[in-house]
Order: sequence, then structure tokens, then C-alpha cells
Amino acid sequence: MRTRVRGWRWRRSPLRRRSDVVEAWTVLVVAVLILVGAPLAGAAAAWWAHGEARSVSVEQRAERHRVRAEVVGRKGDALPSVQAGGQQAFRATVRWTEPGEGTRTATARVPAATRQGEVVHVWFDSQGRSVPPPVDGTAVWQHTLTIGTCATGAAVLAVLLIQRVVRRVALRRRLTEWERAWARTEPEWTHRRA
Repeated sequence: MRTRVRGWRWRRSPLRRRSDVVEAWTVLVVAVLILVGAPLAGAAAAWWAHGEARSVSVEQRAERHRVRAEVVGRKGDALPSVQAGGQQAFRATVRWTEPGEGTRTATARVPAATRQGEVVHVWFDSQGRSVPPPVDGTAVWQHTLTIGTCATGAAVLAVLLIQRVVRRVALRRRLTEWERAWARTEPEWTHRRA
């Protein structure tokens, strides 16, 4: 009949070794680090990432402006590029009117299905170059959650790796202690002289 003794590493026993106690404490520390430490590390990383992403978004919104422009023509037979959101875009010549400056023409990225004469929204930076739209709130939160999840996972993996190393060292130590104990006990049992 097999019985299971819970917490045997915590009790006094002639078979308990110091490595057993170290391993038991390690399990307790690992549980606390995984249940409390890893989520706190993930939350701290997410908080930092959210602040960084928000500042990038604010900076981009300050330096970029949206223009409602008419597509005048396509720029050759260029291959489409992929913009944020997975949409394909082509470079095309667009024309718009700015108050006080008159009509302006520039090359900008427009959605792939856009035809000549259609009106589209394009983004330009302060130098007048065509740029993608600024980062929106959804992208900021996606970045925040990704960084927080990755940091939590990395913390859990680091704790489990350290725990595995400690268990391996404790096992080697335990086997060494048992070998020494057996070297002292074997002559009494087998009546052999060492």
C-alpha cells in the first residue's frame, strides 16, 4: 500500500537532507514569484510601454497633418507597398488646395483600389513628405498589452529556469550526501571493512 506524505520535506526526519529543505523553500519562492512577481513585472513593463507609445502618438499627431486630396495620376507601374493595418497602397500624384497657399501637388501613398479623380485622405509631415497616419489609441493599447504579456512571460520563464537550476544542484547535493551516508552505513550492514 502506497501512502503519500504531504510536506515531508518540512518535517524532521533522519532521511531529510539540507538540500531537501532548500528545494522546499525554492518551490515556495517560485510560487510567490510566479503568482505575484511576474504579473507585477508585466504591469510595470506595460505601464512604461504605454507611456512611451502615447508620447510617440502625441509627437506624431503634432508633426503630421491630414489633407483631403484628389488623385490626379499614378506614379508609374510601381509595386504596391503594405501600410499599417495590412492595406496595400500605391504611390500616386495628388492635388489639394490649402487656404492661403493655393493648389498644391505631391506624391503620396493612396489605397490600392483608388482610381484617378477620387478624393482620399493623405498624411504629410512638416517637410511636406507623405507619411503614414499617426499611431492611434488602438495601436497604443495593442503595443501596451504585447509588451506587458511578453514581460510577464519572460519573468515566468526566468523564474522557472532558475528553479530548474536550483533543483538540479539540490539533486546533485542530495545524491552526494546520500553517498557519504551510505559510505558510513554500508560497513555496518554488510560487515565489510572499508
